[in-house]
Amino acid sequence: MQIFERKEKKYILDEDKYTKLLERLSEYMTEDSYGLHTICSLYYDTPNYDLIRRSSEKPTYKEKFRIRSYGTPDKNQKVFLEIKKKLKGIVYKRRISMPLSKAHAFMEGNENIEFSDRLSQQISNEINWMKRKDPIAPKVIISYDRRAFSAHQEKGFRITFDAKIRWRNDDLILSNGHAGSPVAPEIYVLMEVKSLGAYPLWFVDILSDLDLYPSKFSKYEQVYRRYLLSEKVGII
Repeated sequence: MQIFERKEKKYILDEDKYTKLLERLSEYMTEDSYGLHTICSLYYDTPNYDLIRRSSEKPTYKEKFRIRSYGTPDKNQKVFLEIKKKLKGIVYKRRISMPLSKAHAFMEGNENIEFSDRLSQQISNEINWMKRKDPIAPKVIISYDRRAFSAHQEKGFRITFDAKIRWRNDDLILSNGHAGSPVAPEIYVLMEVKSLGAYPLWFVDILSDLDLYPSKFSKYEQVYRRYLLSEKVGII
């Protein structure tokens, strides 16, 4: 898919609640065929980190840009260039895919890329507009190990579990692997619930039984607040 529109809420789980939750979910959800896999995201920002600074101020509207890969890509593997926006609690994600080498050339140059389909071309134009509006460049790679589940009956209801969330702000090349330092060592698993509307009643019951409540946690914002801001890395 190239366009996503949904609600997303996050929950912080310890090992015990994670284990119990998986047991309860098995009746209603199926794990994706990928199983446990690694996601790597290269975040772009301005020299002063304006995108994440604005986002951390909790505005009504915020946006981020990243290149995402599934696993460690080689130069010919397709990656996703994603604009992620949030408006009044709704997450909008628009993305195009291309080989990693082409993605780097696209982000470093001023030339547009011609796509055969209209939607991809429109998203490409949006990315070019972002590049012209603010001089963005690679800033941080964030990686984590993910398990994803989809509901048997409720269309669009998904849950992901992210573990070993790590970051680095050197060696900003996705093809060089997903090593990094822990972002939040105190967190065992970060659960993200993605839905098109209200939660299914069975899931509401599970949350109540396990005493689970939403938590505000943005991976990139945590890196910025915990490490970049305190060390004044690259901030004028």
